[in-house]
Amino acid sequence: MKKVLIFIAILDALLWAEISGFRNVSGAEIYFLDVGQGDSSLIVFPAETSGRSGIKLLIDGGPMNGRVRKNLEGILPATDRYVDLIMISHPQLDHFGGLLEIIENYRVGAVLTSAEEGTSEAWKEFERLRKSKGIPRVKISEGDRVINGNSGFSVFSPDSFSPKDMNDSSISGILEISGVRTFFGGDIGSDKEAELARRYDLDVDILKVSHHGSKFSSASEFLREASPLVSVIEVGKNSYGHPTKEAVSRLLSVGTKIFRTDLAGFVRISIEDGKLQVYTQK
Repeated sequence: MKKVLIFIAILDALLWAEISGFRNVSGAEIYFLDVGQGDSSLIVFPAETSGRSGIKLLIDGGPMNGRVRKNLEGILPATDRYVDLIMISHPQLDHFGGLLEIIENYRVGAVLTSAEEGTSEAWKEFERLRKSKGIPRVKISEGDRVINGNSGFSVFSPDSFSPKDMNDSSISGILEISGVRTFFGGDIGSDKEAELARRYDLDVDILKVSHHGSKFSSASEFLREASPLVSVIEVGKNSYGHPTKEAVSRLLSVGTKIFRTDLAGFVRISIEDGKLQVYTQK
C-alpha cells in the first residue's frame, strides 16, 4: 500500500496549492449518504494541518440516479470538486452506478477495488471513463491498509477464504479514527460475517449494516462480536423487503441504535476526541 499512501500525499499537496477557502475540519466526519437502494459513504479524515480540510474517501456510489452527486454538493463547499480516493466494495450497480457521474464531474485521485471484475455494460463504461480520465485503479485485499496520519482503513477481506459469490467478495474492514472503529462490509452475508468474527477483533462503535439489512446478513454471532453503539442501514424503496424484520430484530437484540437512510436521510457522524455525535438530514 506504500504507493497508494505516497500518491495520496502528493495529490493532497497539489489540491491545497490550487484551492483555498475550504471549511476547517479539525475532527473527522462520516456521512452515510441517502442514495436510495444502494450504498455510499463519505469519510472526511481529520485535518493534519490547521486550516486544511481532511482527505476524503468515498466508499461506493449508489445506483445511477444522480443522488450521490446531489449529496456531495450538499455536503462539500461549492469550490470542492476533488475526491482523494474512491473505494468500490464490489462491482454491482447499486454500489458503483452513481460513480460514473462523480468521475465525470470531480477530480479523483485513485480508485480502490478488489480484483473482482464486473460484467455489466455499466461497469465496462465505468472502466472506460476511469481510464480516459487517467485515474489509477489499485486492487486491494486482506492485509492492505489505507493510512492517513493516525487514522486508517484496514482491509480484512477479500481473502483466500472468500467464495466466488460477488457479495461475499466485497471489500470489508474497519475504519479507525481517534479510537472510533467503524465496520464496512459491502454486501457480505452471514457466513462471511461469522468467519470474519472468528478471525478478527470486530468490536466496533459504528456498523454500516451489510447488504441493506437483508435477512441473510447481520448474523447473530457477528453482531455479538461487533456490539456496535450505532448501526446505519443504507436502503431505499425496494422489492426485497430490506431492511428485513429478521435483520432489524438481530440488531436490536445487541442494543444498537439503528438509523435508516430511507427514513432519516443522510446520516452524519462527527468524531472529535473519541466522541461521537450523530446527525440526520432528510
